[in-house]
Amino acid sequence: MNQLSGDFEKQTGKHPRGLYVLFFTEMWERFGYYLMVGIFLLYLTDTVGHGGRGLDNAAAVGIVGTYVALIYLTPFIGGLVADRYLGYTKSIFLGACLLALGYFLIALNGSDVVMYLGLTSAIIGNGFFKPNISTLLGNIYNRPDLKPKKDVAYNIFYMGINIGAFMCNFVAAFLRNHYTWGWAFSAAGFGMVVSMIWLAIGLKHVKYADVIKPAQKGDMPISKIFASVFLPAIIAGLIGWFIPGNILGSDSNDAFVFAAIPVIIFYFSLMYRAKGFERKRISTLLILFGVSIIFWNIYNQNATALTIWAQTYTDREAPKVVQPALKPFGFLETVNTKPTQIPVVDSQFRAVADDKGKVMTKQGTDLYFQNLPKEKFPPDGQDLKLISTEIYQSINPFWIIVLTPIIVAFFGWMKARGKELSTPSKFAWGTLIAGLSSVVMVLACLSTNIYIDKVSSWWIFTSYGVFTISELFVSPVGLSLTSKVAPRRFTSLMMGGWFITTSLGGKISGILAGFWDKFDNKAVFFAISAIAAIIACFLLLPLTKKLNKVVVEAAASDD
Repeated sequence: MNQLSGDFEKQTGKHPRGLYVLFFTEMWERFGYYLMVGIFLLYLTDTVGHGGRGLDNAAAVGIVGTYVALIYLTPFIGGLVADRYLGYTKSIFLGACLLALGYFLIALNGSDVVMYLGLTSAIIGNGFFKPNISTLLGNIYNRPDLKPKKDVAYNIFYMGINIGAFMCNFVAAFLRNHYTWGWAFSAAGFGMVVSMIWLAIGLKHVKYADVIKPAQKGDMPISKIFASVFLPAIIAGLIGWFIPGNILGSDSNDAFVFAAIPVIIFYFSLMYRAKGFERKRISTLLILFGVSIIFWNIYNQNATALTIWAQTYTDREAPKVVQPALKPFGFLETVNTKPTQIPVVDSQFRAVADDKGKVMTKQGTDLYFQNLPKEKFPPDGQDLKLISTEIYQSINPFWIIVLTPIIVAFFGWMKARGKELSTPSKFAWGTLIAGLSSVVMVLACLSTNIYIDKVSSWWIFTSYGVFTISELFVSPVGLSLTSKVAPRRFTSLMMGGWFITTSLGGKISGILAGFWDKFDNKAVFFAISAIAAIIACFLLLPLTKKLNKVVVEAAASDD
């Protein structure tokens, strides 16, 4: 009896224990990640308290967009190193350590150098953590008797992601309102420590699935990958940075998009070099990856455009009757019209000094007042009590928790009637529904003159609800699909490719949001994403039968 079979004989219940080990490991890691992205833009644009950076929207969303893009680009590297050298559990632990270090460095709220070191550490750490925990879960379910449960396992796993995403924003609101931004970022670091401890305790239940398939004849050596992918990416990135002017709004945007081109070419070269059915498997994934970029663009607006919308355009004033209940938990932030003096900084966070070397300052008032009707301003000496902006980041995971049983039941109902949606069909319809969530925001923009008045919280609540349906069609299915369809020797590498789609979507979201203040009609901003999603859906629908044939054959294969 081999170790793999022996371990499964010890399992109890319908799913192996390793699922629940990875469930809570991922839950705490996502607690840290979503806490970070939930408050990062707020921290960068904070002009009145708690030690924020005081940047304008364009500079801040550029940084947030680049962070989100890079944090999902590095899984390409982490997946490759895990596939060839480290293995999956070692890579997960390494990634967790770097993530914790990064969050704690950001929590110091020190110089721009310290913050950038923290961001770099977190970006590299996510590259080792994210693709490999998903691959490890897929390996657990590669046994023939467990393959039918793989989609359900990824849905359970996805629930862990969203429990962490739901909890973190309440913790962040409490810590930054009662203490400082630094305490809030520290909570993300502590979440990573808990994640590591939990995985270490349950390691025996997942270690057997840490199986690396040796490189085969025809595989590109890692030295050649660095020479043909990373070196061109660095060169292309430098070209994008130094070209005169800006094509996409900033040097960082240009550099990222230029650098991504060699990575994309690499994935297409994998398909070109593959033979027979292996080529079909990779090409199927690349088609679905391309469509998912549009989906992830809309998804990642939660950290950019939708955060700006919640912060500035949404009526967040808490009813007086609930204020006493919310305040002790830190769910309320206090704002007033009294201006404060804050340092003037450039886009690199460097303090701007006058000719005598004295740091220049400017007056700042809370962004909430820029489109609040004057009659709703508080009297002099009094405050407004607002629901903290980051609480709105918990709407999406709230909908995930509520709607997951409903969507799963719907899929079961369709299957029982012989009308089960194929995975490619889920991608197509999910992308369309994501576009409809942007349509809701278009209607929100048109519901009133948002430059002189605020809109109800129900608009963003509804938009997140519609988008959550699309997310349940696409996101957990994407993890399972990649695990099932990718050739075994490329599993973690293709999982990294799945996360690259998130990276590109995140960067596109950041680029678009960087032009937020230049859109005279905000409805046009959201309409761009809506139209792109609808077009992508109708381009993919005619291909779904052909693509699904490959998915079914790949899932039945043990290769």
